[in-house]
Amino acid sequence: MERIYLDHAATSPMHPLVIEKMMDVMQQNFGNPSSIHSFGREARHILDEAREVIASSINATRNEIIFTSGGTEADNTALIGIANAYQDRGKHIITTQVEHHAILHTAEFLEKSGFEVTYLPVNEQGVISLEDLKDALREDTILVSIIFGNNETGAIQPIREISSILLGHQSFFHTDAVQAYGLVNLDVKELGIDLLSVSAHKINGPKGIGFLYIKEGIKHQPHLHGGEQERKRRAGTESVPAIAGFAEAVKIAQGSMGEKAELFRGFKRLLLALFEAGNINFEVNGLPDSSLPHVINISFPGTNVEAMLVNMDLAGVSVSSGSACTAGSIDPSHVLVAMFGKGSERTKNSIRFSFGLNNTEQEIRQAGEETVKIINRLVK
Repeated sequence: MERIYLDHAATSPMHPLVIEKMMDVMQQNFGNPSSIHSFGREARHILDEAREVIASSINATRNEIIFTSGGTEADNTALIGIANAYQDRGKHIITTQVEHHAILHTAEFLEKSGFEVTYLPVNEQGVISLEDLKDALREDTILVSIIFGNNETGAIQPIREISSILLGHQSFFHTDAVQAYGLVNLDVKELGIDLLSVSAHKINGPKGIGFLYIKEGIKHQPHLHGGEQERKRRAGTESVPAIAGFAEAVKIAQGSMGEKAELFRGFKRLLLALFEAGNINFEVNGLPDSSLPHVINISFPGTNVEAMLVNMDLAGVSVSSGSACTAGSIDPSHVLVAMFGKGSERTKNSIRFSFGLNNTEQEIRQAGEETVKIINRLVK
C-alpha cells in the first residue's frame, strides 16, 4: 500500500541536498568551531556562512542570529530571556490563547515566577482583535509574543498592524514563525519584529536545530550557562553539520517559496473540491484563502478524531488532529477551543492536512477520495 504523508506541519522529510550537505560536513569538518587551529577555523567558516545565509533570509544581520536546538528552545529563550533581562521595567507579558505550547507553557512558567500574562482571545477565524491588544497593553508590559501563522489552522495574525500598535511602546515584539518561515516572506525590519523563532525540521532541514533572531541592542538573559558560544548568548558547542544542513534547507526554501506556496494553495482547493464532489458534510476551520498555504484544518460533523485518524492511517494517509507536540492527548485542541468554545463539536471532529515536499496532485486526489470513503463509512 502506498503511503501518503500529509502531516508536514508536524515535521517534514529532509531534502536530499540537505542530507548530502550534512554528510559532507560530517565527513570533512569535525573540528570544534571554538578551536583556534585550522580544524576549528574550517568549522567556524561553515558556521559563519550559514549564519549569513539565514540572517539574509529575514533581512537581519548575522550578529542577530542565535542558533538553538529548535523552535521550542528559541521560544523559551525569547520569553524567559527578555522577561528576566527587563523585569525592572515591568512584569506584564501579552500573548494569545492559540500559541504553540512552547509559548503557552513558558508563559505559565513565568506566571509562577511572578510575571503577569494576558492571553488574548481570537475570533472564529483564529485571529486576534487589535482592539483587544490595545486594551491589554499597559505601561508595565515588556513583551508581546504572538504567533505568525498557527500550526493547527494556518491562521495568520496581523503582524504588521501589531508592530504598528507597539511602535513607541517599551515592549518588545516576538513572533513564533516556525510554520510561516520558508513559505511566507519575512522581513523583520519591514514587519517591525524584535524577536523571531524558527525551526529547521519544518522546512526539510534536520531536527534538533533552529534559530532565534534578536534585534541588535536588545538584551536577553541566557538560560544555558557554560562556554562563550553564540557571542555568550547560548552556551554549548554548535552542531556544525546540523547548521550547515539548516542553511542548505534555507537556500532551497528561499529559492522556491512562491512556487511552493502556489502549489500548496492548489492542493487546498483540490481537496475541498473533492469533498464537495463527494457530497460529504464538512466545514473549514478558519479562512483557507488567507492562511498559511500548506495548512488546512477541517471539521467533519458526525465523526470523532480518534476514529478518523485510525481509519485514515489504515488507508495509508497520514494526517493529524493538530500539534504533534500534543499527540496522544485526550484533551481537545486548545486552538479550536479558543476559536469555537469548549462545547463545540469541532474540537472533537477536526483533522489537519498539511502539505510539503514530494506531495503530488495525484496523492492529494487519492487522499481526498479515501477521506470521502471513510466519512461515508463512519457517518450513519
